[in-house]
Amino acid sequence: MKERKQQVLKNAHQLFVEKGYQATSIQDILDYSGISKGTFYNYFSSKSELLKAIFISLHKNFEKERNELLIGQDPADIEIFIKQMELRMHSHKQNKLFILVEEVFFSNDEELKQFIKRSKFFELRWLYNRFVDIFGEDKKPYLLDCAIMFFGILQHQSLYHSTTNLDFSETELIRYCTDRLTTLVEDVSQRKVQLISPEQFSTWFPDCSNDKQSSKNEILQSIGTLKKEIAKLPNDTERKKYMQLLDFVQEELLLKNAPRYFLIESAILSLKICPALQKTKALDTLKTFIE
Repeated sequence: MKERKQQVLKNAHQLFVEKGYQATSIQDILDYSGISKGTFYNYFSSKSELLKAIFISLHKNFEKERNELLIGQDPADIEIFIKQMELRMHSHKQNKLFILVEEVFFSNDEELKQFIKRSKFFELRWLYNRFVDIFGEDKKPYLLDCAIMFFGILQHQSLYHSTTNLDFSETELIRYCTDRLTTLVEDVSQRKVQLISPEQFSTWFPDCSNDKQSSKNEILQSIGTLKKEIAKLPNDTERKKYMQLLDFVQEELLLKNAPRYFLIESAILSLKICPALQKTKALDTLKTFIE
C-alpha cells in the first residue's frame, strides 16, 4: 500500500505541475493513477490534503539529504552550508515547487495558505539555527534579521538571474549571496542593530522547542563520528551491518514523527558489540536522545 500511495503522490505532483493544481480534478488523478475513488479517499481526505502530503514527502527527502551533508562535518564550516543551499535550490527547481506554492497563494484555500506560510517559517528557523552554528552564539540576537534578509537576497538574485543569459552557476550565485551575508552579519552585530528578536520564534512556534535543530546537529555529529570508525573496519560484512544500523538510527531519530525508541535502543546495543565503537562517546550521546 505504501508504494501505491507514493505512486499516487508522484502522479498527482506531475499533474499539478503540468495542468495546475486548480485545473486538476480528483477524477484526473484517479484516471492517471488507475485507482478507484474509494482508494483515493482511503489515502487522502481531499485534494488539498493530497497536495500537503506531496509537500511533506518532498521535504522529508530533501531534509534527509541536507542533514547527511552535515554528518561528520563541522557545522561552522560555511562551505557545508553552501552545499546545503545548492541542494535546496536544486530540489526546488527539480520539483517545480515555486509553481505549486505560487498557485496556492492565488487560491481561495486559506488552510493551504497557512500550511505554506508555516512551512516557510520552519525553513527560516532552520536557516537561523545554521547561522548560529556558523557565526556563533554571541551574534544570535541579530541572526533572525540576517536570515530574513539572506532569503530575500537569494530569492531575488535567483529570479533575475533566470531572466538573463549570463553564464554563472548556481554555486557562484549562492556564494555571492553568502559573501554578502558575512559582511552583513559583522555590520549589524558591531552596530548592535536589531529589528526582529529571535524570541519571535516562540510566537510563530508556540508548540515547538527552539532546541530541535541543535539536537539534530548533535545527532548528526555523533553518527558521523561512529561512521568514521566503522569505515576503518577490515571486514566488509561487519562494515555494512553497522552502517545499516546507524542509517536506521538516523532515520528514526530525524525523520520519524514517532521514533520507535525500543528499536533504536536495540540497534544501539548491537552497535556496542563492535570493539571499535566502544572507545567513542558518540554512542552514549545517541542514547541520551532515547532516555
